[in-house]
This record gives sequence, structure tokens and C-alpha cells, in this order.
Amino acid sequence: MTLLDPTEIERVKADLDRVLSSLDSMLLGRPELHRLVLAGVLARGHILLEGLPGLGKTALVRALAEILELDAKRIQFTPDLMPSDILGAHILETRADGGKEMAFRPGPVFCNLLLADEINRASPKTQSAMLETMQERTVTLMGVTRPLPDPFFVLASQNPIELEGTYPLPEAQTDRFLFKLPVASPDAATLASIITTRSHGTMPKPGFKLGREALLRAMDTVARVVLPDAVASWIGHLVAATHTVPHVTYGASPRAAIAMAEAARAVALMAGRPSVGFDDVRQVAFPVLNHRLILDYRAKLDNVSPARIVEDLLASIPIAE
Repeated sequence: MTLLDPTEIERVKADLDRVLSSLDSMLLGRPELHRLVLAGVLARGHILLEGLPGLGKTALVRALAEILELDAKRIQFTPDLMPSDILGAHILETRADGGKEMAFRPGPVFCNLLLADEINRASPKTQSAMLETMQERTVTLMGVTRPLPDPFFVLASQNPIELEGTYPLPEAQTDRFLFKLPVASPDAATLASIITTRSHGTMPKPGFKLGREALLRAMDTVARVVLPDAVASWIGHLVAATHTVPHVTYGASPRAAIAMAEAARAVALMAGRPSVGFDDVRQVAFPVLNHRLILDYRAKLDNVSPARIVEDLLASIPIAE
């Protein structure tokens, strides 16, 4: 692996800064959310956005696709959605010679960036159709495995309070999301800016476009950010400790440790550094772990949340210098 030189880091960081600046100008009031979403994309991870309707989750995905110049598709998940509506299907076609053959018609999942809107509204059968696409980035139908375009991300949304007619995602599927990010309501100042500068809430065009090839180069650069042994050891201890703390029935999987390392690499590069520091891990620990901790029934009674558990772990696990 070729080590990063300062010139390369500076060039990539400048591009990423311009991406964030464009996102911040298109969607007001959420710079930290935009930063984490970009870090998740650079780490080649899928992201689950959780928030009430009307908070701009779909607009965020559209803006990101426009800035990165990616082929983006949107699927509105509903209870009657079928796996073939996502993956595609084989249909019987007539050839020029009059014969019949089965031809594959790809579904919307064959894209770079898939917006899975209200993913918890689909049935478990349809939700499971996403498992292979999210982990292996392939689709297998009738014994044939087809690769998805590179890069491929799923940015999914769900409403945290509306439970009627929904099917909570199983742990095996939530574990495939690199981050789970809460999308909070904007403050009064942001709302005032929106209604005074955005006619009908229309989002402006991006001031900068990175492009797919530049994005792929940035991803390759992230993979070359050094993860020191001491930081890797601390990540391992953090994830292992999730299985031993009170109120946690099931802790985080090895996939969480991988996600934390890759996301920390992305955060380090966005800060212009060639190696991962402990603070980079602290920044991504909660979005990586919050949806991977299965709490027992006592947690709610004792007012214990995933955020509190992660905060306690970060404070209690010693750092080996």
C-alpha cells in the first residue's frame, strides 16, 4: 500500500471541503449531518436516516447524488412492494426468429445511489431482498449473479414514531448499515432562512460537482489512511465491551469494528490527516454503534439509551499509547 503524501491529501481534502460547502448551501442548518453522510459514503457504507416526515431526508439524498454526479434511483417502500420491484425480473420475450426466451429486466437497485424511502413500510419478504445487495453488492436471480454498479450505496429513511403498517428492520439488516443518523428538526433561525431565501422550499443547484471518478479516487485514498495499532486495539476493545455492559442483551458484531475503522479513516482524511487518531473514532462511535446495541427491558425503566452506553464506553475503555 502506497503511503499518502501531503500534496495528495491536500488535493482530496479540498475537493471534499467543496462537496460539504455545496451540501451546506443547498440544505441549511445541518453541517454535522452532512459531514457524517459524506464520511459514510467515503467509507463505502450504507446509511439509515431516521427522522419525522418533511425534514429533508429525501432532499439530502438528491443533493448528494447531484453533487457526486451519481446515477440515483428512489424506491418508495410500501406493504405491497415485491422483491421483483427492487431487484428486477425475468420476462418472456419473442426473438427476431419468432422463438421465445427469458430476458432479465434490471430493477431500480441497479444504480449508484439508491434511496430506500420509508424502508420499514415494506414486508419482511421485500426487506430481505436488500440483504445481498447491501452486503455483497450483487443480485442473484435464477442462479445468475449480477454485480451492481461501482460505487453502490443505500441511503434509507424511516419514521421513528409511526408504527402502524410498518415492519421493523431485523437486526441482520440494520447491522448492514454503517451509520444510523438521527435527522432532527431545524431550529428557528434555520426555518427563517429557509422561508426567506427559498421560494416554495426549492433547493438551489450545487455550486460544485465532484463527479464519480473523483469520488472513486477519494475512496481509494481513504483506504490508504493509516490505522495505527493502538487505535485498532482501542476499537477492538470498544466493540468487545458492548457485550459485557449492563442493559445490553446483544452487543455489536465484528462488522461494527470494521465500520468504525473505515469511517474513522474517512473522518481523518476529511480533516487532512494521513492517519487515524482516537478523536476520529470518538466522532463515529455513536452512529456506528447506536443501532447495533440490543437493550433489555430494564434499560427503558432505568432511562438508559444507546447514546449513554456509548458515551460511558468511550470514557471507560483505556487508551493504550
